[in-house]
Amino acid sequence: MLQILTHDILPVFSVLALGFLLGRAGKVSRDEAAAINRVAFLVLQPALIYPLMASVDFEAFAFGALGLYAVCQGVVFVLARWVALSVFEREPLEAWLLAMTTVFVNSLLYIWPISFLIYGEAAALPITAAVAWDASVTFAFFIISTDLMANRQANLAQSLSRVGSNPVLIAIALGAAVNLVGITTPEPFLTAMDFAGAGAAPLTLFALGVILSGHSMVPNGTVMGMSAIKLLAFPALVWAALLIFPQPGNWSQMFLLNAAGPSGAMAFALAMLHGVRTDTIAPVIIWTSLLSLISLSALA
Repeated sequence: MLQILTHDILPVFSVLALGFLLGRAGKVSRDEAAAINRVAFLVLQPALIYPLMASVDFEAFAFGALGLYAVCQGVVFVLARWVALSVFEREPLEAWLLAMTTVFVNSLLYIWPISFLIYGEAAALPITAAVAWDASVTFAFFIISTDLMANRQANLAQSLSRVGSNPVLIAIALGAAVNLVGITTPEPFLTAMDFAGAGAAPLTLFALGVILSGHSMVPNGTVMGMSAIKLLAFPALVWAALLIFPQPGNWSQMFLLNAAGPSGAMAFALAMLHGVRTDTIAPVIIWTSLLSLISLSALA
């Protein structure tokens, strides 16, 4: 457990921590971090996601495990949104994104590289499946639904135009289409994407650390409640579902590992994009990132 923490998990987490420390020290400004995050989102993340979606072997997936995980996401999301609305009395759009933090794990930029370090590419196939699911379905759902909720006055054509021009959604759709049709992406394009995509995780985590450094670390009731749902309720439900319906190989173990990961940064990014308050969403990401060090080390 200690070696996994020091050799595989902390090196990835250290990039976020470095950004947080440099942000607190005033060495990197929020505007600089926002520019880094924008480049990572518009250029590097699509370059990371496209090869994944274009080359992943969908036939090797244990769709039973993936389906159970998706059902657990839905159940916990509904519960978390009700808690945010009724117990903590948050505005509808903020409650929507707070609930997102409880089920949308930082799998692409955090759990995926950690699993590759620990288990290698073949053993980490279940994490790849979880990343593909969250990147292609969960992430797209929240991008589209949040945009529609934040722009209720816009007509359908305007909404579709904004959503359709999102580079991450384009990379997801194009990669999946190429995969399903059986088209081979030219090697030079893949080389360029591999080169660019390698910077997506460290730059995004670093920028996130800087941006989060401007928020209070003191947790209020909402932060503690949402963090508890993310780190306790969601993994517990996934564990129970996989215990009742066992999955082949290491799929149950890997999906539980993924469920125990920290909240993804995209809820924070969507809040910033649509002008939603981030004073609660940001600390949830901070605290789940810190506390998940313990759970990930124990489960890995």
